[in-house]
Amino acid sequence: MSLIAFFGALESGLIYGLVALGVLISFRTLDFPDLTADGSFPLGGAVAGISIIAGINPWLACAFGMLAGAVAGIVTAWLHVKLGILQLLASILVMVALYSVNLRIMGAPNLPLLGETTVFSTLVTDGNGYWMRCLIIGTVVLLAMLFLDWFYSTETGLSMRATGSNLRMAQAQGIHTSWMTIVGMAVSNGLIALAGALFVQTQGGADISIGIGTIVIGLAAVIIGETIIPAKRIWLITFAVVVGAVLYKLFIQVALSSDTLRSIGFGPQDLNLITALLVVLALVLPKAKNEILSRKLRSQR
Repeated sequence: MSLIAFFGALESGLIYGLVALGVLISFRTLDFPDLTADGSFPLGGAVAGISIIAGINPWLACAFGMLAGAVAGIVTAWLHVKLGILQLLASILVMVALYSVNLRIMGAPNLPLLGETTVFSTLVTDGNGYWMRCLIIGTVVLLAMLFLDWFYSTETGLSMRATGSNLRMAQAQGIHTSWMTIVGMAVSNGLIALAGALFVQTQGGADISIGIGTIVIGLAAVIIGETIIPAKRIWLITFAVVVGAVLYKLFIQVALSSDTLRSIGFGPQDLNLITALLVVLALVLPKAKNEILSRKLRSQR
């Protein structure tokens, strides 16, 4: 794997680190199976892209994209807590609806940003582009991690964690669980949309299909991070899922550039197959690890 390929995988992994942080909130904190991510990721990219073309500051455009994603998360949570629609079904409905919304926003399946001012325009040059983009995106991810570390320590964050851990107990303690679900889903999809806004600026354009498989990557990143860095403290958990996203993308890059895999017929067209295999491994590894540990304990006894 070349140095450029490494930094490319690192750049993509950091972007999907934001997705992993969003998935951490919905799946781990709230215990909410949320597929809205596949729609909110391109939504953030579409809103940011159309804002940049309109001449809006690219950082402000990212904020607009993040806000749009938060609204999508609020709608998903509202369908569940107010209308009583199942969590998974509510997220699928919003994800399907966002496909049309994204097409409306972009006006076409593709939205080119070549020649437009992006968040990378002022700092990135031909000589430092392969690592400067990683530095800028890494800074955004670090700020998102610090925000989550602070948020989880607040009364609202603790109430949200209680809501996901034990809904009935949280209600018995007087926590407004419906509001906590709405807030959590807004933050989750806001972070995912922010990732989409940054992604389209690295790719030079937005596309209606960029959200396909977003939730799979986010889940894989969370599982890989938790397996490699098991932790109880919030700051270490958020760090672990970002590391999981980076490692996931590096694994993909290594697999695609492997001469061994190419010799048996694997190529870029098999990306989704390799992705599925990596997710299966990520799901199986924690169980295998626990089984090995339990066997060691039984042998010691």
